[in-house]
Amino acid sequence: MKVFNKSILLLILIVVLACDITEKPIEKIDRFALVNRHHVYNSGFDSLNSLSVGNGQFAFTVDATGLQTFPDFYEDGVCLGTQSEWGWHSFPNNENYDIRETWQNFNVEERQVPYAVQWKEPKRKQEAANYFRSNPHRLHLGMLGLELIKADKTPATKENIKNCNQKLDVWKGVILSAFEFEKDVVEVQTLCHPKRDLIGVSMQSEKIKKGGLGINLKFPYPTGGHSDNACDWSKPEKHQSEILWQDNESVVLHRKLDTTSYYVKIKWKGKAIFSEKDSHYFVLLPDKENSNFEISVEFCQDNQFAENRDFHTIKDDSEKAWQNFWETGGAVDFSATDDPRAKELERRVILSQYLTRIQSAGSYPPQETGLTYNSWHGKHHLEMHWWHGVHWAYWNRNELLEKSLNYYFKVFEKAKQKAEVQGYEGVRWQKMTDLQGNDSPSDIGEFLIWQQPHIIYYAELIYRQKPNDELLEKYAPLIFETANFMADFARWDETNKRYILGPPLIPAQESLEKEKTVNPPFELAYWSWGLQIAQQWRKRMQLSDNTEWQKVIEDLSEFAQKDGLYLAAESAPDSYENKHYYSDHPMVLGAFGMLPAVNNLDTAIMAATFDYIEKYWNWDRTWGWDYPMAAMCATRLGKPDKAIDLLLKDVKKNTYLKNGHNWQSNRLRIYLPGNGGLLTAVAMMCAGFEGNENQIPGFPKDWKVKWENLNALI
Repeated sequence: MKVFNKSILLLILIVVLACDITEKPIEKIDRFALVNRHHVYNSGFDSLNSLSVGNGQFAFTVDATGLQTFPDFYEDGVCLGTQSEWGWHSFPNNENYDIRETWQNFNVEERQVPYAVQWKEPKRKQEAANYFRSNPHRLHLGMLGLELIKADKTPATKENIKNCNQKLDVWKGVILSAFEFEKDVVEVQTLCHPKRDLIGVSMQSEKIKKGGLGINLKFPYPTGGHSDNACDWSKPEKHQSEILWQDNESVVLHRKLDTTSYYVKIKWKGKAIFSEKDSHYFVLLPDKENSNFEISVEFCQDNQFAENRDFHTIKDDSEKAWQNFWETGGAVDFSATDDPRAKELERRVILSQYLTRIQSAGSYPPQETGLTYNSWHGKHHLEMHWWHGVHWAYWNRNELLEKSLNYYFKVFEKAKQKAEVQGYEGVRWQKMTDLQGNDSPSDIGEFLIWQQPHIIYYAELIYRQKPNDELLEKYAPLIFETANFMADFARWDETNKRYILGPPLIPAQESLEKEKTVNPPFELAYWSWGLQIAQQWRKRMQLSDNTEWQKVIEDLSEFAQKDGLYLAAESAPDSYENKHYYSDHPMVLGAFGMLPAVNNLDTAIMAATFDYIEKYWNWDRTWGWDYPMAAMCATRLGKPDKAIDLLLKDVKKNTYLKNGHNWQSNRLRIYLPGNGGLLTAVAMMCAGFEGNENQIPGFPKDWKVKWENLNALI
């Protein structure tokens, strides 16, 4: 009996201990505390640290006053932009240029293949190329600022603004600005509606009662420039700004620039006087009875404004949307890590989520500078869509990735025409393009091919998280026609009995020559992976394998190597002797960073290649997404110390400004592919990748990282 009792007690003890181990609740991340550690503060005017509000399809960037009051100071920094996805303009094509005038033929298997290039001569071709490269361009929709009037009735200057105290509350998506103007405190709140191109502004100051504080709205003509604030104030005769109608508490303005037209509605509460102060310059001055004034300003393409929203309604809608954003999707907490770099990484992660949500979460692929200021004339680059977008899926925000994929259906016919003109099957996706999928002549961009498999990658991400027949049917036409082009683009090398890529071809490492480049490793890997996934989609749909795709999969060239290192391309045997190749993207690492091992990749050779590149590459000449890409390769290779070193590498192009933007150069002051790449790398470093069994494989063992709701990388 005693033995029985002891056995029972022992069994009970084992069960209790087991329950204590297995049922101990996992501590959730305190997301409110996490996000609120990383608000952004300004104590004065800083040309590189303007702040933005937005919703992914529209963004509004302000100076230290909370509005766009002194834009000139920010012109060479992070410009004060008001941009929407729909806001585009073209200068008149008075010379009747035709895109075919930009074509240059390249010999491919004894046939002539046209590409739209940048001509230096003759003059007509040069001008045609310049026209289509800069048109259409994205618009600055209007400069909304404070009308600050000094006691002597003259306009205020930036020097009249004292004791600035500004905060971007990233949890609520609101900018709170306070400053002194002639000893009066001015407080401004600025926010954006979560679904509309609608700004809400509240201002409070005794200066209102003195008649010294109001709102102004100024409209520029576009510059059409490559990288600038898109504001040409010297051509008032080239455009029109007129009052369409107004009543006691609202006004609608009509804007017309050549063939472009749009509308602006301003709504306020209480007595105020709205007037046209000068050409394209409107002023709203509130009555002197109150020290508070609130307005809403909405931009609309077609004068079909939705129901009015006052400031408080916009604020309520905005705060609810931002709280939902932060409380769903993935989260990573580095606060328990002693490494001093952890705090900075956490800051970058939080602010990158904020910036990509307001700049890169719309219905179209974003431009590289989002909706802040123009780069490459405001056009989006489809090869960069990977860096802008895939992190949404890895952070469990699939809907924000899928929202932009409808673009590929919209430009499908033009992509198909592009392939047909060049003599290929399927669709050839554009590179530097616009809402309609038009080509932009380029000596580099037109020869890139690594954007081609992107749509297969995106669709596969969406499907893996919610597999169903509807998704298969929806994306199959895009995937199959993309694969048809890829298989047809690969050329049979009869001598070596294999398929090759190029020429003409410029790989993602853009320092290689288009006329000579053959078999760059990342493109080979992506071709192999993309065609295999396309075959999987056929199997899922109960279709037989495509025999042409399978031939390419089975006989595609392997990665070229020399002295135990993978080369930048088979055509570049001097990849590691010629310093010319040490700049630009170290894209060979993408073949086992962005992608899993394919095409008979040898991880030992890749590890040796990684070590060489990490040590000798000219990292000052790389780009913002190269550091996360290299960190992803290090993670797959089991080098977590190197992963974190590269992700936080101390070089100029890996600088993250106070407002969270990734700085690149004096021309490219913000670079959102860097922010998106950072988020993708962190997801992988936490959640791992397919075939990985280690927990948090991308961080050193002494890093105490807490994460939740992230997905492993493909």
